[in-house]
Amino acid sequence: MRRRQFIVLLGGAAVWPAAAIAQQNNKKRLIGFIAGFNDKEMMPLFTAFRARLQELGWVEGQNVSFDIRTASGDYTKLDTEAGSLVSVSTDVIVAVGTPALTAIRQYTKIIPVVFTQVSDPVGQRLIDSLARPGGNITGLANFEFVSGSKWIELLPELDSRISHVTLITNPANENTAQFVKAITAAGDTKKVAVRVASVRDAADIQDAIENSSKRPRGGLIIFPDSLLINHRELIVELAARYRLPAVYPFRIFSEVGGLLSYGPNFPAIFRRTAEYVDRILKGTKPADLPVEAPSKLELVINLKTAQALDLKISPRLQIAADELIQ
Repeated sequence: MRRRQFIVLLGGAAVWPAAAIAQQNNKKRLIGFIAGFNDKEMMPLFTAFRARLQELGWVEGQNVSFDIRTASGDYTKLDTEAGSLVSVSTDVIVAVGTPALTAIRQYTKIIPVVFTQVSDPVGQRLIDSLARPGGNITGLANFEFVSGSKWIELLPELDSRISHVTLITNPANENTAQFVKAITAAGDTKKVAVRVASVRDAADIQDAIENSSKRPRGGLIIFPDSLLINHRELIVELAARYRLPAVYPFRIFSEVGGLLSYGPNFPAIFRRTAEYVDRILKGTKPADLPVEAPSKLELVINLKTAQALDLKISPRLQIAADELIQ
């Protein structure tokens, strides 16, 4: 993990009292980021975040710095980085994903925290409620656990012959059990058997997908987790090699050849996260900012991959898609 810092200038706050503007411009702010992603995965998301801050008047150059901590899917390192980040007295911390938020909560009840990509934060007892999160935490929820049922509903639409699915999960992720429960229940309804494959590294991923291919009429569902995002190119390549239809949680899988993804738009989430951070830096308490759920999940289909798998995507599914990758 490399530690990087950037400097940002605040500007364009003409509606503020003059004294407040002067005080703000003279005070350097530190915004911390902590994520299970690696550096390569984190930077495009941070770029979207920074671009929105600039639109809000925070211009790179003078009074805001960023401390970005990434763990490359290693949750032990994530805990260490959380403690280190809190010790440098950040003004706001952006926690990306449930594991990052859980790690940060162990070290501070005071520093404002804006989370993103966290599933069911109320059910996990990370906040009091969506409307009044309480304490020092607010942010943007990711999936409802029942979203997993949609992933398994999509597979038979891709290939009516599918009778079983392998759910690739990271057992270190706190959300695993709830997603498995929702997906298994949906599988029972759809008469699709669900097998769970727990993976911790690239070798486990390869074994799990290869084993899934040994039974005919199978498919894959990829769990929303930073470890699996970091290995998305390997996962997509293996799914193609073994000719397994797969449903993914984020469009970044479809962009590298994944067949179909259904989930929130990462750049849009990080732009909205920047708006929350902006409000907190201007004095709003996290407890007064309701937690938002994504208003829309996007469906992306890679038609080139479908053709390679000899799958005909129905007109209904093509019309429903937000994007068709040719």
